[in-house]
Formats: sequence, structure tokens, C-alpha cells
Amino acid sequence: MSLNIRHDVPLAQCGTFQLGGPCQTLYDCKTEAEVLQAVRELRETNTPWLLIGGGSNILFSDHGFTGTLIRYWRDDSDINFAGPETDRLIEVSGSTPLDALAKWTCEAGLAGLECTTGIPGAVGGAVAGNAGAWGQQIGDRVVTVRVVDPAGTVTQLTRDELDFAYRDSMLKRSDLILLSAQLQLDTGDRSDLLAERERILALRAEKHPNLETHPCIGSIFRNIEPTSAAGRRQAAGWFLEESGAKGCYVGGAELFSKHANIIVKGQGCTAQDVHDLCAKLQALVHEKQELELRREVRFLGSFAGSDVTDRFF
Repeated sequence: MSLNIRHDVPLAQCGTFQLGGPCQTLYDCKTEAEVLQAVRELRETNTPWLLIGGGSNILFSDHGFTGTLIRYWRDDSDINFAGPETDRLIEVSGSTPLDALAKWTCEAGLAGLECTTGIPGAVGGAVAGNAGAWGQQIGDRVVTVRVVDPAGTVTQLTRDELDFAYRDSMLKRSDLILLSAQLQLDTGDRSDLLAERERILALRAEKHPNLETHPCIGSIFRNIEPTSAAGRRQAAGWFLEESGAKGCYVGGAELFSKHANIIVKGQGCTAQDVHDLCAKLQALVHEKQELELRREVRFLGSFAGSDVTDRFF
């Protein structure tokens, strides 16, 4: 099999923020077989690598990335029933766009994932980060996953072994790539599910940016945990608004007018602008609310004023 290996690829083409400098080497993989081959080839040459998916939760540095990335992403979908259709158990590739999965299940009359409608990114990242909305998350539906480690060994893990929590799982903190996931769904009415999908899309359009006109990477900060001074989990955007964050900007990075927890790309925006606005917002909420906002998005590469570069798979 011949892999799609590219060099000096603009990372602005690999994420929804449309920011970032060149990546030295990018393995562009759509299928499980391609990922396995890439991991095993890189192991043979002792080449370190990092994984990305749809790039909907990553801020790429203006300086790019000096190293190797494996991109596990496809524009279409790879979804099948894992047994008889009546069992409502499906298997989906980690490279499948999450919204494509939501649409497929609604059209198939399968309930349980309509909450993920309109959420960008790949299924692999969604499972690792336990993505969700409206009080539900994809981890609730996971039965098993197939993963590969940096040595190229494939393993199957159960839902209990994944240790799901709010926007978190053990996958998020590991060196494993999610190849595919089996999800257990419920029987639903196709018409009702498609109507619910349209309702959610309309709600998201009211509150979230259109990525074509306002590139972004979604909510910047995690909601406030129950164990914090907030007393219960509350939207980070509320604390940002209460702290006077609306209207804040740094260079071309600015807060979205309809959502205080989303930074959008304005004219002349750089990744460094976004990084600096994040720090400014964290300092503001700390001063006004005595709360520490934690980033939900990840940074990749070097940024002035920060020693932290997230390592993720």
C-alpha cells in the first residue's frame, strides 16, 4: 500500500481555525489499514509522531510543527452495522466526521447520537474527548473500541476500560489511536430523529459561528466543574460575560458576538493572537471571579509566552 505522505503542508489547511504554519511531514490517512501501516513504518525508523483528526479542537502555531503528524480523517464516512440491523449495534471508523455519523444514525432510525449533530471533528477525537451536548455524550453509547499503540499493536477496549468522564477519557491521556468504535443505539422514528436534527442545527446556527465566515475551534474553555467555587457545573461563557469579556480582542482574534466562550478569526488574525486572547480571558475571570478557566482546546507548536505544547494522540 502506498501511503499519502506530504511535506511542508500548511496546517491552516488541516483545522477549522484555518491558522498555522507548515508541518514538516504529514501522513494523510483515511482508513484503519493506512494508520496501521503509518504507525509501523514510523516505529521502524524510530520517528516520533503526533495524531490529529479534523483539527476542530486544535490551535496550530504560526511557526508550524517541526516533526511528523499522522492525520486520521476522511471527508465521507465509514459506518456499518456490526451484526443484524435489529441489534442496533454499529461500527464506525475513527476517521469519520462526527456530524456524518449523527446524520447517518438519524436517517437509519437509530436514536442516541442526535445530540452530536453539528459538532465538528472526527469520531476518534469525539470518543477520546467524550463529546456531546444537551446533557448527553457519545461515551454513553460506546460498547468497545479498537486502538493501536505506538508499537503497532492492536487492542480492543471496553467502555469501562475507557474511564469516561465529562469531556474526558483515558484515551485523551494515552498514546493510543482509536481506529474504530462499536456503538449501541436505540430504535427511533426516522422522521422524528431527522426533525430533531434540524432543530439542533437551527439552534447551533443561532449561537455558534458559521465556520466558512467565522473560522474557529469551538468553545475555548471547559465548563466549570462542580467541585470548584462555582458549586455546580456552569457554562464558562457565563463567567466570561459576568467578568466583562464581551468585546475583548487581541490583534485579529476576537470573541464571537453571540458566544463569549468562542474566539473567531478576524482580519489579520494569527495563532499567537488567539493564544494571547486565551491568556487574557483566563486572567480576567481569575481577577473577577477567582476561578481558574481550563482550556478545552489544545495548542500544538511553539507560542511566545508559553512553555506548554500539548502532546496528544
